[in-house]
Amino acid sequence: MSRDPDHDREATTRAAAHWHALHREGALSPAQHAEFARWLTASPRHLREYLAISHLAGELGLALREAATGHDAAPAQAGKVVSLRPPRPAAPPASRPPRRRLRQGLRALAATAACAAALLWAWPRSYTYASPHGEHLAVQLPDRSRVHLDSGTELRVTLDPLRRKVELRRGRASFEVAEQRRPFVVEAGGLRVRDIGTTFDVDLRAHETRIAVLEGRVQVWNPGSADAAPGLLADLGAGQRARVAHADRQVETRTEDAGTMTAWMRGELVFLDEPLADVAEALNRHNTRRIAVEDASAAALRLSGRLQVSDLDSFGDFLAAQPTLHVVVGEDEIRVGSAPAQAGAPSL
Repeated sequence: MSRDPDHDREATTRAAAHWHALHREGALSPAQHAEFARWLTASPRHLREYLAISHLAGELGLALREAATGHDAAPAQAGKVVSLRPPRPAAPPASRPPRRRLRQGLRALAATAACAAALLWAWPRSYTYASPHGEHLAVQLPDRSRVHLDSGTELRVTLDPLRRKVELRRGRASFEVAEQRRPFVVEAGGLRVRDIGTTFDVDLRAHETRIAVLEGRVQVWNPGSADAAPGLLADLGAGQRARVAHADRQVETRTEDAGTMTAWMRGELVFLDEPLADVAEALNRHNTRRIAVEDASAAALRLSGRLQVSDLDSFGDFLAAQPTLHVVVGEDEIRVGSAPAQAGAPSL
């Protein structure tokens, strides 16, 4: 079973930060030196992450020194005080033994790197976006990615120097991901959708999550649960859609054209051989007037069609024309159940 690369990289970076913190605390014991050497040489990725933190530490240290010395601040009363006596030449710094200077330099580097590691994990910034019921919302994230939120959608975005994570709490969103080295991951319904440079759509439903790819590629990962082992569930390219059941992580894939995938952005609902329960759930996301499906037989009726999400009258008329359904149309609700003669009959 494949492993999640984001989890592996996060563990490696945490280990690199741990070793920097140990250097800051003081000299490592011989056993710690040996363990650090084994970890550093176990994988080229370990060395890259360690050097990346060291580089970041250097940049942070420079910024902190500039702030401390006030290089950006103008001198007080500049231009009003004139020196009448030439400044004395600065005394040359006292020489220090080379070993002492080397030890002090290493301590300073370790302390700065440890500070950088601490700031690295304290830095994450989070943003929450929500679209009102019945309205769409388009936002640009701080990393320049664009997100289109469907009606009644809420998501939380967390950015740090190593990754970009989106938690889709409810609803549906389409992501146009800005190209960066940091991975872009969407978590929804217990799944992890990892972007491989693309534009894609994630739709969180009551019993399943749907992922559609317009451009590029995404991978759908299962982090692991009581019912399913962790691993790669789907690798989707442009024009592919996957439906992943929440209960057992069963995956159903199919191809779709871009127009069908983006119909919801135009206020349209396209359903292809879908149960009435799923169609009603999608329509209820956009309307205050709700569709209530009253029994399992009616909920399982398979439908195909296209309509405006706000046109509930036409949809109610269509349902009322079905001989297997009994429909009661009200001002606030459309109740749909099986026709009396069809109660308990198998779904169509």
